[in-house]
Amino acid sequence: MASKELEVLEDFIVQNKLKITKQRRAVLNAFIECENHVSAEELYNLVTATEPRVGLATVYRTLALLTQSGLASELDFGDGQKRYEHKYMHSHHDHMICTECGKIIEFNHPLIEKFQEEVASRNGFTITSHKLDMFGLCSECR
Repeated sequence: MASKELEVLEDFIVQNKLKITKQRRAVLNAFIECENHVSAEELYNLVTATEPRVGLATVYRTLALLTQSGLASELDFGDGQKRYEHKYMHSHHDHMICTECGKIIEFNHPLIEKFQEEVASRNGFTITSHKLDMFGLCSECR
């Protein structure tokens, strides 16, 4: 288990007067090992492969804790299913989502970052966060 992530989660749980449980640790561990944009159901299937006593509700509640503590980002790509990705110690990136097969491609481009800062500055706006999701067809589905 990644000790830094566990430390962040445990600190958050203690600050919020909750309990760190074996089940929460199992969900965190499965989430850390998964490098995909994972849904709660997909994560549940990964967790129960090794910890069959973890319930789907525990996975949902733990994902909420991971998001609130800054370890995960909740994403909505418009397919009716929320997905989660690693946030802690991961660099900013944007997404291209294939509307045909659901493939998600992560990217980052310095000009996009530069232009949005310029647009914000011209409008007297301070960006605190942003996300860019582009929808279309991947090379396999074109």
